[in-house]
Amino acid sequence: MLKLQKMVHFTIPVKELDRSEQFYCHVLGLERVRKTGHMVFLNCNGTSFVLTLSETEINPNVGDKHEIHTAFLVSTSEYDRAMKWLPENGIRVFKEEDRNTGTFQGRSAYFHDPDRNVVEIIDLVRGPVNEKNELVG
Repeated sequence: MLKLQKMVHFTIPVKELDRSEQFYCHVLGLERVRKTGHMVFLNCNGTSFVLTLSETEINPNVGDKHEIHTAFLVSTSEYDRAMKWLPENGIRVFKEEDRNTGTFQGRSAYFHDPDRNVVEIIDLVRGPVNEKNELVG
């Protein structure tokens, strides 16, 4: 078995780099680190990820399913503000829930990026929680 130290970055497929960069930087407030001809490197408080131009169709979830998604942590006050700000800015929140069981517990809201990738914001109150109901890490 490998002994990994931590995640360095992950990749989100997109069809139009400029449009996606606008969404992730101006809607989600992430920092652009670098842009190449087919990638935009972003930073979210020390976690890096890459928007990468996809040559294939992007459709990770059918309809408003949300099993395949990227989650971002927000504070309680920012969650409350986002639930007003997102719809006011034309972003449809298609699912909202308040989980008090499961791996990640707290209020969550799900919406799509311009390529229908699902984004979750979560006001995390507990988690991650393992199968024995114990906090991990």
